Amino acid sequence: MKKITKWIVLMVCLGLILGGFQMLHSSKKESAVTNKSEVKQDKMTTKDKQLAYLKEHEQEIIDFVKSQNDKIESVQIDWDDVRWDEASFLNETEHYISIYGRFNNIANSSWGVDIYLYENHKVNMESIGLAQQLRIGGQVFD
Repeated sequence: MKKITKWIVLMVCLGLILGGFQMLHSSKKESAVTNKSEVKQDKMTTKDKQLAYLKEHEQEIIDFVKSQNDKIESVQIDWDDVRWDEASFLNETEHYISIYGRFNNIANSSWGVDIYLYENHKVNMESIGLAQQLRIGGQVFD
């Protein structure tokens, strides 16, 4: 009888210990999920701020694209096709924003520029560079 009682007490204690670990582990997992969503929200806010900044500096982007060819009279920016990406070289990673559009109101024309970000995620307008050559119908525009 004493053996059975000892086994029952041992099993109950073991069950309580395992249950405690289970509860501790699940609460950590929930807080990790919350933190990830908060970080995602912060990044979305950062991207929105970056996009707003770029729109404020739209004329600089237009002037840069126009400076690539004397035949470009007008530049149209496709604000729905803005992409955030990163480039890694050795142990350095740089973040940048790619912006695309058309020129001279030609439907099948295209261009693309990359603008790099500072380490604090602010837009570095001085880093603007041509990422995709000026093209019409897939052919390089001269």
